[in-house]
Amino acid sequence: MKVYYGLPFVLFMFFASTSSADEQPVTVNIARMSLDTALTAAQASIATCRKKGAQITVTIVDRGGHSQVVLRDVLAMDLSISISRDKAYTAMSFNSSTGDLQDRFKGAYGVPKTKGLLIARGGLPITAAGTIFGGIGVSGSSGEIDEECAQAGLDAILDDLEMSVE
Repeated sequence: MKVYYGLPFVLFMFFASTSSADEQPVTVNIARMSLDTALTAAQASIATCRKKGAQITVTIVDRGGHSQVVLRDVLAMDLSISISRDKAYTAMSFNSSTGDLQDRFKGAYGVPKTKGLLIARGGLPITAAGTIFGGIGVSGSSGEIDEECAQAGLDAILDDLEMSVE
């Protein structure tokens, strides 16, 4: 008579592995802003800056860092397009205001010299109920005004985003 000592171990591993696989989701749901929500934020930023006499560009990036909305006011410089995008991307990547990052990163090398990142006031993360939705970046005026206009855009959508998170 042959005794199979390994059979109980093999059976245990088979059933143990299938039960843990059942517990893991096959897909994940990622909350994203709608185009209308992103557009509302961008338009609020432009309107606020116009009241301050500033012509700016605002960029909204999604949580993957891809541009979702870019609005450039009539007299805003072309250069402000890439600057606003980099501010939005940086704020989203670090989940922090780009103004707050200025003191954190100093020196000739490192993160501030990385392509696509810009450590200057005017970028804010779009976060609601602990969920990162993206970032908003404003360029075309002083850093202080850029940040105020970005905050106005964020304020225009924050309540709706808070209510949408389950």
